[in-house]
Amino acid sequence: MKHIFITGGVVSSLGKGLTAASLGALLEARGLKVTIQKFDPYLNLDPGTMSPFQHGEVYVTDDGAETDLDLGHYERFTGCRMTRWNSITSGQVYERVLAKERNGEYLGATVQVIPHVTDEIQWALRRLAEKIEDLDVIITEVGGTVGDIESLPFLEALRQFSLQVPAHDTMFLHVTLVPFIRAAGEIKTKPTQHSVMKLREIGIQPHAIVCRSEYPLEKEVRRKISLFCNVRQEGVIEELDVQHTIYELPLRLRQEGLDEFVCRHLQIGLDAVPRMEVWEEIYRRVREPKGRAKIGVVGKYVTLQDAYKSIDEALAHAGIAQEVEVEVVKVDAEEIERSGAAGQLSGLDGILVPGGFGGRGIEGKIEAVRFARERRIPFLGICLGMQVATIEFARHVAGMKDANSTEFAPGVAYPVVSLLEEQKQVRQKGATMRCGSFPCHLQPDSTAHKAYGLDVVHERHRHRYEFNNDFIDELTRAGLIIGGTSPNRQLVELIEVRDHPWFVGCQFHPEFQSKALQAHPLFSSFVGTAAELCMSDKT
Repeated sequence: MKHIFITGGVVSSLGKGLTAASLGALLEARGLKVTIQKFDPYLNLDPGTMSPFQHGEVYVTDDGAETDLDLGHYERFTGCRMTRWNSITSGQVYERVLAKERNGEYLGATVQVIPHVTDEIQWALRRLAEKIEDLDVIITEVGGTVGDIESLPFLEALRQFSLQVPAHDTMFLHVTLVPFIRAAGEIKTKPTQHSVMKLREIGIQPHAIVCRSEYPLEKEVRRKISLFCNVRQEGVIEELDVQHTIYELPLRLRQEGLDEFVCRHLQIGLDAVPRMEVWEEIYRRVREPKGRAKIGVVGKYVTLQDAYKSIDEALAHAGIAQEVEVEVVKVDAEEIERSGAAGQLSGLDGILVPGGFGGRGIEGKIEAVRFARERRIPFLGICLGMQVATIEFARHVAGMKDANSTEFAPGVAYPVVSLLEEQKQVRQKGATMRCGSFPCHLQPDSTAHKAYGLDVVHERHRHRYEFNNDFIDELTRAGLIIGGTSPNRQLVELIEVRDHPWFVGCQFHPEFQSKALQAHPLFSSFVGTAAELCMSDKT
């Protein structure tokens, strides 16, 4: 088993997750079996109760874990399937340590960060290796920035771990910022030097440094980083901002020789010829689109870039699959409430309403659905998006004037969306939703069935509220189509409307299974229809 540990320095949000995912893609291109793990230093057990403004989106795995959005990057770039063992937080580590202490498992010892906390971190690393057969490489990303007090136990654990295995079985890769100071007209290496210094102070010497920069690194700059950071010059890797798409990154890191350098150090995969044809084709399609589509995402966290990360990427994947340039327009649902739908949504080729929680902006989302339905604009509603589509249809087609969800209006006369039965006694907020992968039986001849080409699909969920079956007969008589259900037909998973070019609401989150190498069928069909109608309108 080989291990690559990825740390970050100088500032946060440098793209450690994208670097880890791209490296995983490069190693897979050499025929190696890879998985990627994230160590997050925060004390929350998981990000499930954290605001999107604090943390961005929550990414859900097949087994129902609520995890960091970087796990989405790992799955989108590679063939990995993430599990709860791929995401470890300080909260989970300390919870296990304290549970052992309460159970007397430490035999009266004084419980300390070293060795008890660091041992638990190493156990999590080994546990993941045991879970996956025939694994060649584990890439482990440490969240936060070197120098943060929160990440010190993780770094110490990895330092210890590297001494317990052969030297060529572990590798440390440090992602750092190399800024350009415009007033001086120079690229500065001092922040990188200090960041590596902090790493070396705790006993970790990086083998490679990935330099995030807006400008190419001259040979002299690379030589300087190599000299002062004690890293071989070929281990100084340039990682520029990509121009067209993040899926260009594996090609750029391949040109920099990152995978070659890593494989030489780990003594693995050197005889393989990397197969980069798929990534080259993705890059070509992004640069040479044959059409375009302007898609509006109507949400309430639109000011935060990472709040709808998987949706943004799933739309990009659909554009790649359809050879269409997708322009994503973020629309604030509350602005629709203030100024009306037409002013915010006119000119869009497709409208998507994503998931979310709470009543803020709900009426704006309902108006967005009505705008799409009445003007025959392709529409995709996800989770809460399906629920507001149900409410809109009940109000304006089925005649249930004050229809609503019990989440927003507990005493409403027409609760067409209501709390799951098993949720009614739940008081804790963390890890209590219906989460993970569940099967869905698709209705023959439905729009969703045509998109998937399958009778049964498995999709990931994250919600507490469902379509209320008490109103299913009345709504279907009015023209609502039940496009998919749970196997026992007790839960409505998909809704559609008649006489519309493309209108689908799904209770699950299809964006979590979309990949750069394989776009999700629903997103691909949605974007393809939007682009086709856009082209026919122009013609």
